[in-house]
Amino acid sequence: MVRSEKKRFLEWITKVIIYITCGILTVLSLLPFIIMIINATRSTPEIRASAVSLIPSVHFFDNLGHMERGVFNAFVGFQNSMIVSIGATLCAVYFSCLTAYALMAYDWRLRQPFFTFIVAVMMIPAQVSAIGFYQFVYRMDLTNSLIPFILPAVASPAIVFFMRQYLLATFSIDIVNSARIDGAKELYIFNRIVLPMMKPAMAIQAIFVFVSSWNNLFMPLVLLTDSSKFTMPVMVSQLRGNIYRTEFGAIYLGLTMSVLPLFVVYFTLSRYIVAGVQLGGVKE
Repeated sequence: MVRSEKKRFLEWITKVIIYITCGILTVLSLLPFIIMIINATRSTPEIRASAVSLIPSVHFFDNLGHMERGVFNAFVGFQNSMIVSIGATLCAVYFSCLTAYALMAYDWRLRQPFFTFIVAVMMIPAQVSAIGFYQFVYRMDLTNSLIPFILPAVASPAIVFFMRQYLLATFSIDIVNSARIDGAKELYIFNRIVLPMMKPAMAIQAIFVFVSSWNNLFMPLVLLTDSSKFTMPVMVSQLRGNIYRTEFGAIYLGLTMSVLPLFVVYFTLSRYIVAGVQLGGVKE
């Protein structure tokens, strides 16, 4: 009886420690976003006096006015960023899944060398190819277009590698062979049978690709000169002002507006991640 009570007490202590730890980590994770949102309502002198504050101020509309007087256009920025991020995400996830499926479902002579080449490309930093990519885009006369930020996502070695590793644990060639015997075409098998199996992996990579595309600043700054093509990160970078005065409140407001879609995408796709974890934990 004493051992049972002692065991229950230890379990209760363990749960309390876990809950307290999770609560502290949650607060630490949310604190930067809370400070950013609060600073969006404060003026530049208030931010200079104290960068960290948990008390909102009354300068929200003043900061909004500073944004509107510059090149910042929330509608245009959201539109361009959504086009780039959604297009890049669809291209990267779908074609990476298709490539990973080809590496698993078909037995062809160069399959292993092709996969080795994909892994080797992963080791090359993106900055190495930046100059060559700019020259290629310039010669194609696409410097003020959103296409260079979407089409290259078709070739995403890291996502292909991740999808192949996921299929190694979940994919069964017998399902594909059964569908082939029933007369199903290859694209039908991939779109209607294989893709639903890969939803958890697709959700994870969709979050990563969308966030990286949405936050991409380097290449848009290099390729875009037309303000009507600016994405949200580029427009936020234009809020820095001149060397004499920087409106920090307007910058925080622009950052707040730019991260809202990221929360929407994460909370929309997170249920697929949880479902995938639950599915992987079921054993027959």
